[in-house]
Amino acid sequence: MSDSHKRSTRQDRKRRIRSKMQGTLDRPRASVFRSNRGITVQLIDDMNGQTLLAVDARKVKKTEGLSKGELAEAIGRQVAKEAIEKKIKQIVFDRGGYKYHGRIKIVAEAIRAGGLDF
Repeated sequence: MSDSHKRSTRQDRKRRIRSKMQGTLDRPRASVFRSNRGITVQLIDDMNGQTLLAVDARKVKKTEGLSKGELAEAIGRQVAKEAIEKKIKQIVFDRGGYKYHGRIKIVAEAIRAGGLDF
């Protein structure tokens, strides 16, 4: 399977998922982007078109020496911590067209363990 085919099938899945979910101020959408180097998670209010918070590898302290899985878990914990500080308790999890497996699953479980419901 070529890279362009993988990319287009992920984009198709992403479009299909996004057509069925929308984030609000009370329950923002947690959008996940995964690259080879790290993960970025944003909490987005789609009704007003605002990003409420964003966390990536640069924002998580002490990224030196962490594996990709450990970094994903740290990012998930940081998202939950900052969301609770902003009085956000529920979110809609948007896996961004990626399979719910590996680092995406680790981020989701860390967010749940941090106290957010979805």
